[in-house]
Amino acid sequence: MQDVYVIGTACTPFGKHPDLGFKELTRQVYTRVLEDSCLPDAGAIEQAWFGNCGMGTFGQRNIRGQVCFTPLVREGLFPERVGIINVEGGCATASMAFHGAWKDVLSGQADVSLAVGVEKTFIPDDPARTQEIFEGGIDQLDPEEWHAYYADAGQRSGKPFQPNAGGGTVFMDTYAMQAAYHMKRFGTTQEQIARGASKNHAMGARNPLAQYRFEVTPEEVLADREVSWPLTRSMCAPVGDGAAAALLCSEKFLRSLPPAAQERAIRVRASVLTGGKYRDLDEPGLSHVAAKRAYAASGLAPEDVDVAEVHDATAFCEIYQSEMLGFCEIGKGGEFVASGATALDGRIPVNLSGGLVSKGHPVGATGLSMIHELALQLRQEAGERQRPNARIALAENGGGVVGFDEAACSIILLEAR
Repeated sequence: MQDVYVIGTACTPFGKHPDLGFKELTRQVYTRVLEDSCLPDAGAIEQAWFGNCGMGTFGQRNIRGQVCFTPLVREGLFPERVGIINVEGGCATASMAFHGAWKDVLSGQADVSLAVGVEKTFIPDDPARTQEIFEGGIDQLDPEEWHAYYADAGQRSGKPFQPNAGGGTVFMDTYAMQAAYHMKRFGTTQEQIARGASKNHAMGARNPLAQYRFEVTPEEVLADREVSWPLTRSMCAPVGDGAAAALLCSEKFLRSLPPAAQERAIRVRASVLTGGKYRDLDEPGLSHVAAKRAYAASGLAPEDVDVAEVHDATAFCEIYQSEMLGFCEIGKGGEFVASGATALDGRIPVNLSGGLVSKGHPVGATGLSMIHELALQLRQEAGERQRPNARIALAENGGGVVGFDEAACSIILLEAR
């Protein structure tokens, strides 16, 4: 086993881009990650992992990465005969691509491996197809299993399971039930959730790549349209398009690069993937398991983390993940976030990109967009979002659902070189 380094990251602006296709988004992010890596020759890339969830809805159900990279191969921008592995794991898709590239280098099978995530979920003329993309994130073979689970959870949380009552996806309803149960068990308040959402919108307003670049006060968050109580629209991630990428390499290859590229390299301290189950409501979630494994593998602890990006598909998730990742005690996440502890000048800044609720959430690209933000932070290149002297960063990314667990969860720990 050997050390693995991130030598380049890239992310397109997230938003509703009906004029940009999958191939255009792939081209944009690929050329940008090459530029960021200072690679003298793209021919050094030996393997690629391509993440996407929804391309099948647009008619391309197989060989997705190969199709998107065909023009780049033809033009000599991407090396010929390089294997491209297509991955798909709901909202954790891009993190799975990163994990695959990391294992390529870790095992010595490749010195340079590329991870890309590309997604389009905004279909202006057919919103039902957007819904179809998200439906793949939950069991469609035995739906009666999760219907029964959520019906019981609704009774225990005091919020009956009424899918799509607010016009969103079933995932917003599951998050809302989790929030309601947390409120009932620990006294978490809707205002605390609103304060977290407001903080992330303020950070997104400073992020030139964010889909929503405006601030929202906690009062405005609470007054916004209800999606699924206690969640309002300002607490929920929007539908959108985008792409993100990372280029990983071995230490041997890193030493061949110019000094400036070596100085910007980010060491991967751990990359962990875990799988979900139908758990009891009081049992710690999947990210808690993944985080414990990542801390053990890296020799790090929660107090070592200087900055984090977590999967806040709703603003409640930042509260919950702060607990699961060990940043605060279980049950104390609401007051932890509301206190400002996760703000830019707080104890452990979380989602300085704006998080999913503001930066956006093109599902197949999200995990790598987190890596891009954290690389900026560790390189001290995040501008007005910069956390001074950040050295250790954590990314938590979950995909799909099995009950109240994510179907898949990724924890990645990074260190400034």
